[in-house]
Amino acid sequence: MGSSTRTRNGVDLHRRRFVGTAAMIAAAAELGMIGRAKAQSAKPAAVPAIAPGTNTSVGSLRRIDAGALSVGYAEAGPADGPAVLLLHGWPYDIYSYVDVAPLLAASGYRVIVPYLRGYGTTRFLSSETARNGQPAALAADAIALMDALKIQHATIGGYDWGGRSACIVAALWPERCKGIVAVSGYLIGSQAANRNPLPPKAEQAWWYQYYFATERGRAGYDQNRRDFARLIWQTASPQWKFDDATFLRSAAAFDNPDHVAIVIHNYRWRLGLAEGEAQYDDLEQKLAAAPVITVPTITMEGDANGAPHPEPASYAKKFSGKYEHRTIAGGVGHNLPQEAPQAFAQAILDVDQG
Repeated sequence: MGSSTRTRNGVDLHRRRFVGTAAMIAAAAELGMIGRAKAQSAKPAAVPAIAPGTNTSVGSLRRIDAGALSVGYAEAGPADGPAVLLLHGWPYDIYSYVDVAPLLAASGYRVIVPYLRGYGTTRFLSSETARNGQPAALAADAIALMDALKIQHATIGGYDWGGRSACIVAALWPERCKGIVAVSGYLIGSQAANRNPLPPKAEQAWWYQYYFATERGRAGYDQNRRDFARLIWQTASPQWKFDDATFLRSAAAFDNPDHVAIVIHNYRWRLGLAEGEAQYDDLEQKLAAAPVITVPTITMEGDANGAPHPEPASYAKKFSGKYEHRTIAGGVGHNLPQEAPQAFAQAILDVDQG
């Protein structure tokens, strides 16, 4: 990835974009998708077809101080376009959106794709800050980033950890959220809810959570970050034929010095084996009540998701606003934005403009 150049306030001197192909942009223009006016049209435009893996670069990164973090992020599209915030999961990174972002940028959106805490070029501003991976902290990071970028409200998309953060932002800060696209639906949980045992087959699918509960698991993950991530990619998306280059572009994000601490804390917190920070207690108390999400929502699921995930019927009633669920066929696994970028980008347009 390219280098970053910072101004005094922490923003790049140069406009950065995800690298899209000329053919894709030309197709978008032909369909009348270029420009903010089209992004705000009454009927959502059709996203042009794109083969997964068409783009291989996110370009150079920007950086900005936001809350406890110096956030590394990619940006695409016009600076005055409607904002879209795209959040990645574990063990993945911003390359999950390498094909989604150019599609949305061609539709006139300002697309922001940050590295989460513990990933890529994102760093803590202070060595004294707790390396906390609890859900409320990750969602609060998204709000802090929006504040730093002076984005009042955005459409938010995510999967895995990012899908959970999208749901939390929509539930706790609906005024900041125009709508969400959430893979695997309603993912808000709590330590109290996680005390309840699951059926044996479901517990087996969470094997890594129990591995991470041990010091052996922490050491094993630290020593084998890339092999571990590759295994998760293969089991979570059993029909996704990613190549080594695709994997290695994302695997570099796991070299972040805080990565292991954040991942281990996240999973230990879920089991009640690690404490969170007091500043998030009020937020977690609200989340423990499983609040209903009122903003427009499209939930998505791949038809070949090998990772633990709830059935769509189990969470449909958690969305009281305009709501739709889409199951994406064709062997699509857990990393839905990277495996089915056209479908994900279309969902963003539809939830924003529908």
